[in-house]
Amino acid sequence: MEIKSFIKSLTIMHLFLLIGLSIFTLWVFLQINSFNTSTAGQGVVLYMVPVFAMLGYFGSQWVFKKMTSNIKSESRLEEKLKKYQSALHIKYALIEIPAFIGLFAYYNTANALPLVISVCLLAYLAAQRPNKANIINNIPLKAEEKEQIQQS
Repeated sequence: MEIKSFIKSLTIMHLFLLIGLSIFTLWVFLQINSFNTSTAGQGVVLYMVPVFAMLGYFGSQWVFKKMTSNIKSESRLEEKLKKYQSALHIKYALIEIPAFIGLFAYYNTANALPLVISVCLLAYLAAQRPNKANIINNIPLKAEEKEQIQQS
């Protein structure tokens, strides 16, 4: 597996997820185009958004660490990278799902809280951009594998 093409495909996938969520955020904001901060009569959905956001944020970190810690150092580099890619996909999904839930809640209630939470999750997703340093730090690699990734 070519390291450059692997990182490029991860970066493209991350970028499309980010662009998709950004476009949907912008669309929802332009549709509502107002804010309110009242919680009267908003129902349970408004209170579930922060819970889903925290579960998504902490769950994404926990699942990612759990999945990457299960990668065996004696496995081939290609196998390690495939498992890392799977862990990243799940991490991104666990961040995006609560963001979409927050945007739907904002669309239905026009309350600013779900929108703010969704924008924060969007910023967190943007910060999770894949790169060589993250691969080296999160996968148990042999010295020659680290060198191979760094030189690509």
